Amino acid sequence: MLLDTTLIILGGICVITGLLGCILPVLPGPVISYAGLILLHLSSVHSFTVEFLITFAVLTIFTGILDYVVPIYGTQKLGGSKYGIWGSTLGLLAGIFFLFPAGIILGPMAGAFAGEMISGKNARQALKPAFGSFLGFLASTVVRLVLAAVMAFYFIMAVYSFYFAG
Repeated sequence: MLLDTTLIILGGICVITGLLGCILPVLPGPVISYAGLILLHLSSVHSFTVEFLITFAVLTIFTGILDYVVPIYGTQKLGGSKYGIWGSTLGLLAGIFFLFPAGIILGPMAGAFAGEMISGKNARQALKPAFGSFLGFLASTVVRLVLAAVMAFYFIMAVYSFYFAG
């Protein structure tokens, strides 16, 4: 019972931290939330099906990939040229290494802006694809937050049903 309580508490901390991590770019929110589900699964309180765990593992990996792809896609959708898309990509990489965690937001925007300026656009024209990069970041944040919230829901319902509804 002590092990179960420890696993539930650690799992709950992971779920809460995962939700916070969706807003704070320092933490990989869905990954931490998924760890909370795994910890609950390891307890005798609740075991999830293999299909459930695989589904959420795939969704967690998918959202991790989206974090890097969506800002570039946003740049492209708002009129970014190849220069802006490459700038967004290089800005993301530079931001991760040099300005982490703010660089995850600012890097792609600055890179898209710089790329568009290099391509010959004026500052006003270059700002639109840079804004697209920011919108892409916001969209991926919402997706991460929804996924972490769904995992939190399943965690809470499993614990609740074991202790209060069972």
